[in-house]
Amino acid sequence: MGDEALISDEEFRLSMRHLAGAVSVITVGDGQDRTGFTATSVSSFSAERPSIIVSVNRASSCWPALQRYGCFCVNVLAADQQHVAQSFSGIDGRKGAERYEGVGWYRLRTGAAALENALTVLDCKLETTFHHHSHAILIGHICAMEIRRDAGPLLYWQGGYHDLPAAIDERCLA
Repeated sequence: MGDEALISDEEFRLSMRHLAGAVSVITVGDGQDRTGFTATSVSSFSAERPSIIVSVNRASSCWPALQRYGCFCVNVLAADQQHVAQSFSGIDGRKGAERYEGVGWYRLRTGAAALENALTVLDCKLETTFHHHSHAILIGHICAMEIRRDAGPLLYWQGGYHDLPAAIDERCLA
C-alpha cells in the first residue's frame, strides 16, 4: 500500500468522538507570559519514573511557551470545572493569561500553575519531545502531584462534556 490517505480526516474525527476521555488543562508559563490549552490527549506513561504523555499541536500558541519554559502542569478537571475547560479551549475568545481569570491557582515544584480543586494536578518537567506531523508528543517527568478525593471527573465524549459521580474505593485509600 502507498502513502495515500485511506481514511479521511472527517472519518478519523468521527471515530475519535467515540473515545471518552478525561478533560485536562495544560498550563505553562509565568505572569503575563502564561498560556495553556484544554486537552483530552493525556495519558500515563511510566510508573517506574512517574511520567505522562501529552500531545500538542505545534501550530498552537502554547507550543513556543512549552519549549521556552521546559515544564508544565497537567490539571485533570473535576466534574464542576467545565467552565475552566471552556476558557482554556478558547471558545470565549480568551488567550494567554486571560484564560487563568476567575479561578484560583497555586504553584508546586516547577512553578507551572496548578488549579485549585482540580481532580488531580501533575507538575511536570519536560523530558522528551517527539515530532509527528502537526503535533508534538511531550513526555513529562512528574515532579509533584496532588489528588482531590471527593469529586468525580469531567469527561469529553461525542463532542460534549459529561461527568461521573465521585466514587471512593476504600481499597485505594489504604
